[in-house]
Amino acid sequence: MTESAERTDMSDPSDAADPSDAAEQADLSHVRADGSAHMVDVSAKDITDRSATATATLVTRPDVVARILDGSLPKGEVIGTARIAAIMAVKKTSDLIPLCHPLPIAGVQVDITGADDRVLIEVSVRTTSRTGVEMEALTGASVAALTVYDMVKAVDRAASITDVRVLEKHGGRSGDWSNR
Repeated sequence: MTESAERTDMSDPSDAADPSDAAEQADLSHVRADGSAHMVDVSAKDITDRSATATATLVTRPDVVARILDGSLPKGEVIGTARIAAIMAVKKTSDLIPLCHPLPIAGVQVDITGADDRVLIEVSVRTTSRTGVEMEALTGASVAALTVYDMVKAVDRAASITDVRVLEKHGGRSGDWSNR
């Protein structure tokens, strides 16, 4: 095990510098001491307003981006289709990601823009619940990007999906975080 892995592995609380940090992280872990995965019990957490925003980028040719924006691709209107796909994916995240909790989704905002050789997808998700919606935002952005790819592959099989990541999250015990 590398030195950095030893510092970040919290499966054994005695390895941590601060025992209270280790206890908190062990409580949040999706891995038991024996290495088996399980769903974390969030019943003791407060119900709070939470939100997260994630992004994904599809890289293609500039002429393809222009066709996405003007709606002239063979499969039809890309942006509206990808927006609906993102919303559907957000609502199905716990069915797709094994250890995610099903959450009451309060709102989803999907922004899809194009410039040069890129289609930028940003998905923001809101809930009032005991756990955050980062996975829902990531799933929405990913599925929107996959939908765009599906709709452009007939004209550009070399298109690629990149930069899938969380941009920010708000709420919950850990507070706000931004990577914009």
